[in-house]
Amino acid sequence: MLLLSCPCCGVTAEETEFANGGEAHLKRFGPGSTDAEYEAYMFARKNPRGVHFERWRHAYGCGKWFLMARDTMTLEVYGTYKAQTSAPPEELQAHIKARRPEWEGF
Repeated sequence: MLLLSCPCCGVTAEETEFANGGEAHLKRFGPGSTDAEYEAYMFARKNPRGVHFERWRHAYGCGKWFLMARDTMTLEVYGTYKAQTSAPPEELQAHIKARRPEWEGF
């Protein structure tokens, strides 16, 4: 079981208190986009072996969305950060690079 920390309210709890929202940092396409762009947004997702960035919601807490970096092989959570961030914070990227030197960065 994962232990997650909500960066919005500061609560640390088991993953059952949170809801996964899929891949983070996607470029969203909607009205006015081409069929290919919309199809790629809806159905094309990364499924990496290693570092992955995801959206999570503190469903049974503050209710806010946040982003998380974790390792899909070991389930290690590298860190969480607010959803309004367009890219992972530099300190989180440095932490991941220190733990996983082979990681190529965001």
